[in-house]
Amino acid sequence: MEPRAAAWGLPVSAGGCPGLGSGTRGRGAAVQSVAGAELRAGRREPCVLSLARRGGRCGILIQSQEDSSDPDYIPINSRFRCVQEAEETLLIDIAANTGCKVRIQGEEAVERLFEIPDEERCLGFLAEVQSIQEAHLKASPVEPKDSCTWHQVEKNLPGLSQASSSGALEFEDDFTALSLEEKRNGQNHQAGSRREPPPPPVPQNRQFHREREGSSRDQPKVTNTMRKMFLPSSQSGQREGLIKHLLAKREKAYVNLHNFRFFVGTWNVNGQSPDSSLEPWLVCDAEPPDVYCIGFQELDLSTEAFFYFDSVKEQEWLAAVEKALHPHAKYKKVQMVRLVGMMLLIFAKKDQLSNIREIVTESVGTGVMGKMGNKGGVAVRFVFHNTTFCIVNSHLAAHVEDFERRNQDYKDICARMSFVTPDESLPHVNIMKHDVVIWLGDLNYRLCLPDASEVKSLISKNELQKLLTYDQLNIQRTQKKAFADFTEGEIKFIPTYKYDSKTDRWDSSGKCRVPAWCDRILWRGGNITQLRYGSHMDLKTSDHKPVSALFRIGVKVVDEQKYRKLFEDIVRLMDRMENDFLPSLELSRREFEFQNVKFRQLQKQKFQITNNGQVTCHFSFIPKLNDNHYCKPWLRAEPCEGYLEPDESTDISLDVYVSKDSVTLLNSGEDKIEDILVLHLDRGKDYFLTISGTYLPSCFGTSLEALCRMRRPIREVPVTKLIDLGEDSFLEKEKSVLQMGALDSEEAGGTPLQVPKEMWLLVDHLFKHACHQEDLFQTPGMQEELEQIIDCLDTSIPETIPGSNHSVAEALLIFLEALPEPVICYELYQRCLDWSHSSRLCRQVIFQLPRCHRSVFRYLMSFLRELLRYSEDNKVSVTMIAALFSSLLLRPPPNLVTKQSQQDRQRAINFLYSFLLAGDEE
Repeated sequence: MEPRAAAWGLPVSAGGCPGLGSGTRGRGAAVQSVAGAELRAGRREPCVLSLARRGGRCGILIQSQEDSSDPDYIPINSRFRCVQEAEETLLIDIAANTGCKVRIQGEEAVERLFEIPDEERCLGFLAEVQSIQEAHLKASPVEPKDSCTWHQVEKNLPGLSQASSSGALEFEDDFTALSLEEKRNGQNHQAGSRREPPPPPVPQNRQFHREREGSSRDQPKVTNTMRKMFLPSSQSGQREGLIKHLLAKREKAYVNLHNFRFFVGTWNVNGQSPDSSLEPWLVCDAEPPDVYCIGFQELDLSTEAFFYFDSVKEQEWLAAVEKALHPHAKYKKVQMVRLVGMMLLIFAKKDQLSNIREIVTESVGTGVMGKMGNKGGVAVRFVFHNTTFCIVNSHLAAHVEDFERRNQDYKDICARMSFVTPDESLPHVNIMKHDVVIWLGDLNYRLCLPDASEVKSLISKNELQKLLTYDQLNIQRTQKKAFADFTEGEIKFIPTYKYDSKTDRWDSSGKCRVPAWCDRILWRGGNITQLRYGSHMDLKTSDHKPVSALFRIGVKVVDEQKYRKLFEDIVRLMDRMENDFLPSLELSRREFEFQNVKFRQLQKQKFQITNNGQVTCHFSFIPKLNDNHYCKPWLRAEPCEGYLEPDESTDISLDVYVSKDSVTLLNSGEDKIEDILVLHLDRGKDYFLTISGTYLPSCFGTSLEALCRMRRPIREVPVTKLIDLGEDSFLEKEKSVLQMGALDSEEAGGTPLQVPKEMWLLVDHLFKHACHQEDLFQTPGMQEELEQIIDCLDTSIPETIPGSNHSVAEALLIFLEALPEPVICYELYQRCLDWSHSSRLCRQVIFQLPRCHRSVFRYLMSFLRELLRYSEDNKVSVTMIAALFSSLLLRPPPNLVTKQSQQDRQRAINFLYSFLLAGDEE
């Protein structure tokens, strides 16, 4: 790399760049280059990013490692943007170092996405870039903000130099200047045009794809005029959004259906490596498919994979698939996504790659606390021509009796899986908001027949249809408990589970599992015909047999000539309407009261809005003055923005849900169930919605100090006492020893408790009833039972805890996670990591904890050591326990600038190891 950069005339060293070397903030030598890959249209192109100077200006040099062309150069100036992509915050953050994704955009250049595997080096590089840009901004005068209106944009477009400005002043005269105006993502006043529109713009999604297809040197320059046309935050962006909405509504006028063949396959490989060719599965038709969608489950069953670490099995199965694709066509990998043992691969014919865009991946774990990735789903969404696709691969809860848990997993995946679209101004897209949804995987639904011999007898007689009446998935779909809107083809193949590995024999182990159709493929959407649905008995690697389906899907292909004509018609219509009418809404309600809001219990209220004006309108909830978000963290509006045609109505749901992130402030009385929402109408007025309600405090999210001083359930403690307890708890932690007297004898009962009674009740229940429970802390609880447990602890001191052992175990984890200050206080976090190599030093740290924190830690360690004595029964390993509980007891401080590194995560695990393996000598 260095000789090439020097030959191009760019010194690799960025010496002379203002601020260079100051951004490391004590991390050591400045990081001036990072190796990674650029992500383009689902492809990864290896490259190196370096800091360099050109013409006296600092910038980033991008050198591809796949070609010998000159590197790209992006100057760092006031219009330069470099952002690290945020990751979803995990309830239990035990992921490995998966690297960083960085978006870079320069002046008059398209945005580009890079993946840097070395996270620490990437953060150092970003710090250097930031310091250079900060130094540039200090040395440069502030550039005026670009606030060009649609009317001004028209003047710059070819053929529109004589555009009329009528209407611009009229709109301004109709509005008063409000203090909220600054928050409205652009002015409200539209100026109309009365001349022929320009040629139809490339719809945003197609434009996004073209940007990803080529590098900046292959693209025409993006002028300021073009930029204004597509920025949603400008007036022209509001108009562009309306045009796109109307085009989508009239899509049938400019698209034609073309048929394409999709191969869909699913296989639970039981942690095995490939031991034979996959062609019998992937090549079972003479005509090659256009697209492959291939899902695996239980790719890797190791403890390391369970905690999101890399798996060698990923590359083994990827290579096996690539070798076995249809020989009569050339394929290219579009995307791959993996979560622990679930992996989804998408391949497409090379000549179709250019028609696939907006590729986004997502994953949802439905294991313990809704985050552990041993069960859950992975998905890839994309646009093929003009049809949106979502492919979901899932592995749902096991065991015959747990069909309700499988239903819950399905609902969790549907509720929590959402995709960020390329247009960041638009809301996230969920699974069901796609034209075509294909759901595959080990869904784990069994037969409601306990006798394996009876089932095998019916199979031998080929009485499959009789057996299918006992199929749990069919029953749950009929009862609309899960997959109600999905279709499944007729099953004419024998059950795919469970076999002795490497054979075609049914399970002969001591458990003698009842055969079942665990592995399924379902779909949702129009213009879909299933051509084949079957299993592949020739493959004997696993205790499951692979399943495949072949689909013929009608895909919407744009007729550019029809599209252009409709675009021009819509623009002319909008010109006429905007100059004559203002948008208007009618709301069915404006006041909402939520009674008895509880921790982790969702409440919903709906209202209807109707477009009672004569033009299409765009509505959105906007932040109030000095706020960053339109609502408080416990509130959400769905949808939060959208379009309405004249006389069209839509329901908006207001959802109140108190999570771990908002419970502490509500418990302490610092926050209340009170908010005002501003529903904004582009070019129209604002509507104000009043939210009020009552909140019932919970022991979940309350400090250990406060709980140790409560002898009664928290709901019986007056609110004023809760506030006093919270304040005194802070002082107690500061002193590190309890030196304060009780608030009154009735409330505190004299001496504080050693551990909170709520934690003692949970741990005592598990100690008495769950030491032999298989997969404890690895199988999630049921939501209804978790609500009952939380209510029980908040309102009483029960003799027994309701719910299953798995629900009680998860309740304990939720309790620890919701603590405002973890068991090991934030201020000792770094010391614990630094001393994790020495068991003696680790014990010294515990002595420095406040009294109740120290007692809770020792109590938990005693219980976990007892639990590990029965690991043969409960399948609990010290590795799993250390990784799980270190993420709860030893959390990074919230003000930590960088994400916890893999090294620090391992040091936190090591810290707990010494207590789990050796004991806690006083």
